[in-house]
Amino acid sequence: MEKLGIIDLGSNTARLLIVDMFTDGHFMVVDELKESVRLGQDMDRDGFLKPQRIAETIRTLKMFKRLCDASGVDRIIAVGTAAVRRAKNQRSFLDEIQVSCNITIRVLSEEEEALLVYRGVINSMDIPKGLILEIGGGSTKIIYYNRRNVLGFANLPFGAVTLTDLFASDSTPQEAAQHVEEFFTEQLKKLPWLNEIDPETQMIGVGGSFRNLFKISKLVRKYPLDMPHNYKIATEDFTGVYDMIKALDVDKRKKIKGLSPSRADIMPAAMAIIKAFVTYMNVENFTIGGSGLRDGLMINHALPITQEKPISDVLSYSLDRLVKYYGCDPKHVEHVMQLSVQLFKQLRVLHKFSRQYLKVLKIAASLHDCGKTVKHYAHAKHSWYIILNSSIYGATHREIVLAAFVAGCHNKEDVPMLEWQKYKGIVTDEDLEAVKKLGVLLRIAESLDRTHCGMVTGVNCDVLGDSVIMKTIVAGDAALEIRDAEMSNPEFKRAFKKNLEIL
Repeated sequence: MEKLGIIDLGSNTARLLIVDMFTDGHFMVVDELKESVRLGQDMDRDGFLKPQRIAETIRTLKMFKRLCDASGVDRIIAVGTAAVRRAKNQRSFLDEIQVSCNITIRVLSEEEEALLVYRGVINSMDIPKGLILEIGGGSTKIIYYNRRNVLGFANLPFGAVTLTDLFASDSTPQEAAQHVEEFFTEQLKKLPWLNEIDPETQMIGVGGSFRNLFKISKLVRKYPLDMPHNYKIATEDFTGVYDMIKALDVDKRKKIKGLSPSRADIMPAAMAIIKAFVTYMNVENFTIGGSGLRDGLMINHALPITQEKPISDVLSYSLDRLVKYYGCDPKHVEHVMQLSVQLFKQLRVLHKFSRQYLKVLKIAASLHDCGKTVKHYAHAKHSWYIILNSSIYGATHREIVLAAFVAGCHNKEDVPMLEWQKYKGIVTDEDLEAVKKLGVLLRIAESLDRTHCGMVTGVNCDVLGDSVIMKTIVAGDAALEIRDAEMSNPEFKRAFKKNLEIL
């Protein structure tokens, strides 16, 4: 296993991720550190990085290097974006970093930066047609993709920091925000390909400003999940937050719950960019993506093939990574999943669920044992918590919540109604019945691989009157598996109103 340090030196923030790279193309972030260095601040006056900003950046990079050394990092991959790319004193700045920090910064071209953002998104979200808006401190990227191909991109040379500086002399925050909106709208008019976007395309917001927007929106809505990735927000709700923020001065903004104090001065400019974009593109709602440039770097390093084509099944890749990280038995997981799918399909006449619930069952089956990393006893409860708080790519928040409850009640546990009520804005009453039934199916599938030996290779189910006859296909002595599965009969009868007989 290789331990990698990823440094993203942006115009506003410097970020370090420490990542465990597994030998099979998977990875996991194990530590992170970020500092607001404001490298791009005031450089639009003459194109030079300012001495104070350089000193602050080098101080931060030395701190990053010490943490990498202490963590046993084998290799550091460091990249610089808009501010470094445009700086007239770029060479001397990079040389000083090399000498004082022993870190080599690779300056990304506009195209490289846009492609890395795209790869971070396309390999972590199940959105076939997307229009990515990534707001940095010194640049704003717009990337359009369809059917996993980039069809157009623009890297505009201004972001939240530079636009804040540009309109800093305006008399009120509201006037400054209005001028940013007007300015950004004029830049969008210079991109004729935006008028050719497929109407089914979904907008995806990437970057620190969008993540901060999530934190504010989460508190306003009392949203139960602390998960910015795949968070959906209506433009109307965004506008309400924007109108509140742009009317306040910096000191009052710093008191807003969810808004990072270090971002309070530049947040109105970032939100004005979003407002101009959603208005110009007539966007009714958008999705926040938690993965961007740094994730693009990680996935390219873990799976070099992604530089040519994206991961074909984002969800399966994500689940495989978590199975490995939580130390689950991959053969058992795969077998339980296959048996769960068979039960789902063969009992469709009873449950009548759509394929959407099959995806939920797949997630729950993959991670049903992950709670054992905490403790064997009550591991279903621990699995519930872990699923709710894991980064599962390719799944919506609703699917993650449902999968967590299915895994949480698969071991003879009832659905904890007090916890369920917390998610009533995400799930429905129909979902509750589905969770109970899927939990029973998962319990039976797990029992049929009780010894982790694959003795039961398949099942054939017949619905006869008041009973379900389940005939097992075995490859040896499966007495233990069948006996364990038969113990699910009371739960099966409550959920499906049928007796269960296993042969």
